Amino acid sequence: MIWARAQMGMSLAFHIIFAAIGMAMPLMMAVAEGIYLRSKNPVYLDLSKRWAKGTAILFAVGAVSGTVLSFELGLLWPEFMKHAGAVIGMPFSLEGFAFFTEAIFLGLFLYGRNRLHPVAHWTSGVIVALSGIFSGIFVVLANAWMNTPTGFELVGRQFRNIDPVAAMLSPAALHEALHMIFSVYVATGFMAAGIHAWFLLRDRTHEFHRAAFKIAASTACVCIVLQIITGDLSARRVARLQPAKLAAMEAHFHTGRGAPLIIGGVPDAERMTTRFGLELPNGLSWLATHDTHAEVAGLDQFPRDQWPNVRAVHWCFDLMVGTGTAMLVLAIWAGWRLARRKPVIDDRALLKAFVVAAPLGFIALECGWMTTELGRQPWIVYGVMRTREAVTPMPGL
Repeated sequence: MIWARAQMGMSLAFHIIFAAIGMAMPLMMAVAEGIYLRSKNPVYLDLSKRWAKGTAILFAVGAVSGTVLSFELGLLWPEFMKHAGAVIGMPFSLEGFAFFTEAIFLGLFLYGRNRLHPVAHWTSGVIVALSGIFSGIFVVLANAWMNTPTGFELVGRQFRNIDPVAAMLSPAALHEALHMIFSVYVATGFMAAGIHAWFLLRDRTHEFHRAAFKIAASTACVCIVLQIITGDLSARRVARLQPAKLAAMEAHFHTGRGAPLIIGGVPDAERMTTRFGLELPNGLSWLATHDTHAEVAGLDQFPRDQWPNVRAVHWCFDLMVGTGTAMLVLAIWAGWRLARRKPVIDDRALLKAFVVAAPLGFIALECGWMTTELGRQPWIVYGVMRTREAVTPMPGL
């Protein structure tokens, strides 16, 4: 089983980078095109053209790596697809519809620039951005169902009386979808802002990089604030829907009121302690319920064979939160400078900070997915089907 999980994990970790860029880059591309239509500044037209080329290349890589994943679902996890395929078939089908919509209108955007009316051409770019987001949402809805399965009756080992709409609208659907949407904008925005900040450090008068940095940095800084808000929502929902996952995320072994928030440290599952961690009194109770004296379930409430890998989940979660916090601080710094009517581009220290922050969004994205997937273990469908029951029985594959 470990080899199947490793192969699927590697494929997902590779694909999610290109999927995120394919979802977020079209928005910035369409914004640049829209600014050009209003201002007639050729710099924004050039920016739209360049971002469109990058979007097309990365979209193609994402399409190929996504195809690999579709084969792996059937080859590595046949029991999962056999039983759960009828439940999550609808979001995957809708994802395919959104994907082809994105591909068609991306083609119109790339090759119709001098053939379509300018507003129609810009509209095709907007549709690329919207369909890319919906493509990601539909995949996340399938994942949300795996975390909070609904919309069926389990009769023996069979899924009966399936309601695919109820399955798509599972209890985890809203917070997972929102958190994912903003995460791709944050990751792509900071990456693009960091690249253009690097060039601005060499020449702050370069109009192309000034325009690109403004759009990318604005996208990143606005969305990181919204991302933190959805993260708070996600934490409270996970505390209610998947308490074992939250306990692993926070290395929280013992049930109790006024639970501390543990930052860092080395969780020891055998001794049920976390060494070298920084404890914030009552922090976990407040995070999970917004009540500093609320009781939070620890891992001691669950059988040991239902514990995730506490150390891996806790470290991934802390790294996600740490990188997210660093990007939030950077956004506040940029906002504070703008509030004082001082251009961000004129602050060399701030530009250097954007360069350093360029990879942080994708680090947070990868760690967030590892947190939600490793935190669900040993279940592939939470509380219904264990991962070992879904793996292929073929030896050596």
